[in-house]
Amino acid sequence: MMVSAKSGYPPEKPLTPTMEDYLEAIFDLEKNKKAVRVKDIAGRMNVKMPTVTSMLKTLSVKGLVNYEKYEYVELTVNGITVGKEISRRHQVLFKFLTGILKIKPQTADEEACRMEHALSTGTLSSITDFMEFIQACPRAGESWLSQFEEFRLHGQRPDDCAERTLSFSSDFKKKIDCLKD
Repeated sequence: MMVSAKSGYPPEKPLTPTMEDYLEAIFDLEKNKKAVRVKDIAGRMNVKMPTVTSMLKTLSVKGLVNYEKYEYVELTVNGITVGKEISRRHQVLFKFLTGILKIKPQTADEEACRMEHALSTGTLSSITDFMEFIQACPRAGESWLSQFEEFRLHGQRPDDCAERTLSFSSDFKKKIDCLKD
């Protein structure tokens, strides 16, 4: 994804995947804890505390975290925005990998973590739309995937899905009857 921490001139370097992972970890920890400490982040990221401290200094300079040595860590408004987006991307990809592709959860979690940084917003949006389409319009016929683009353009139309399902069932029954003859 490579999010830029702040806008302005001159443009600063985009965030690295590692920086995004730290912001995601802090965001997720803040949801479950009143106060996030360096050791919490180290445990979550499976790194040593001095590594976390070094990254927190970098993120602090970028205006993404509030951090003073021996104090609690807190995301800034910009940090929350980035952390929340990375967390959302991770969850969408995890659900796609486990729910649609039936990848084992541990593998899906690891791969979602790598993918969340690389996919464009448009590709992630297409994946999200596809998951919604599958739930809204159960598979019915060979044209099912071609109907996905119509779904993306016009949204959910339950009547169309029901009609296609009935049409598919009728055509399928005719094919079966022909095979019996």
